[in-house]
Amino acid sequence: MTDDSLRSVTVERISTGHFVATNARGGTLSFGSGSDPDGQNAFTPVELLLAALGGCTAVDVDIATTRHAEPSRFSVAATGNKVSDDLGNRLTDLAVTFTVTFPDGEGADRARAILPRAVKTSHDRLCTVSRTVETGTPVTARVEDA
Repeated sequence: MTDDSLRSVTVERISTGHFVATNARGGTLSFGSGSDPDGQNAFTPVELLLAALGGCTAVDVDIATTRHAEPSRFSVAATGNKVSDDLGNRLTDLAVTFTVTFPDGEGADRARAILPRAVKTSHDRLCTVSRTVETGTPVTARVEDA
């Protein structure tokens, strides 16, 4: 692996059940346990996973279709069922559903025509998030000396 392949975020605890993730470019995202006493309504880690699944494919599809036309609506719903069984807590039945409309016109006709292929290509090859989930990449958890 090259240094260009490494992706990372740092997660810092802000208070009980409240965290901030920071990426290498300085972007931040607040999240927590879902029961934030300060009313911040932060995303939970499970919701962040769903956002990453939907967002990854959304970026790919947006790039492919907006070359031809600007959508009048572009919405992506990412869903899954949280279960707890002998395999532990996990999500099942993950789905990413696109609702995209384009105005009338030649470019829009082309964008509508390529939309299904763009979604399929992102899912099958391009979206790092869904590809990682589907291939079942192992996760290593360790404690480092402070």
